[in-house]
Amino acid sequence: MNQVIQTIKTRRSVRAYKQDPVPGDMLDAVLEAGTYAPTGMGRQSPVIVAVTDKDTRNQLMKMNAAVMGTDSDPYYGAPVIVLVLADASAHTYVQDASCVLENMMLAAHSLGLGSVWINREKEMFESKEGKQLLEKWNLPSTLAGVGALALGYPAAQPAPAKPRKDGYIVRV
Repeated sequence: MNQVIQTIKTRRSVRAYKQDPVPGDMLDAVLEAGTYAPTGMGRQSPVIVAVTDKDTRNQLMKMNAAVMGTDSDPYYGAPVIVLVLADASAHTYVQDASCVLENMMLAAHSLGLGSVWINREKEMFESKEGKQLLEKWNLPSTLAGVGALALGYPAAQPAPAKPRKDGYIVRV
């Protein structure tokens, strides 16, 4: 089977991570894969922010948990959080950022890393605290949060995919 299709079919969401750091060259490869995602009119509206700093990671964890009304870790203990923000003035910013996230999830899996898409970044970066982070990172306050990845080595082997549902594909 084609290696790309095999990667697509075997990628799973990982919700438990080892604390081992992700080597820089592997993280770079995952991030670069995100930059090759298709974007509307080739505008490249997304911005990728890779967070490995423990203090910033903890701040993001608390911000995301607060949106959910909990104190659990929404990033499942992953050593890396990859935020994907985008210029909301681009009509395709959600689709653009979604393609970036998917490219990075597939790249991570192909390298033996695990990932899972995390939500609530929209609310996080609409908040005063989120705007302060954007300012601290020298990013425009107009960026909208679209999603994030928890990224790292899986603590356990994910379960295989469930069978695909009947009627998933319709040929006309």
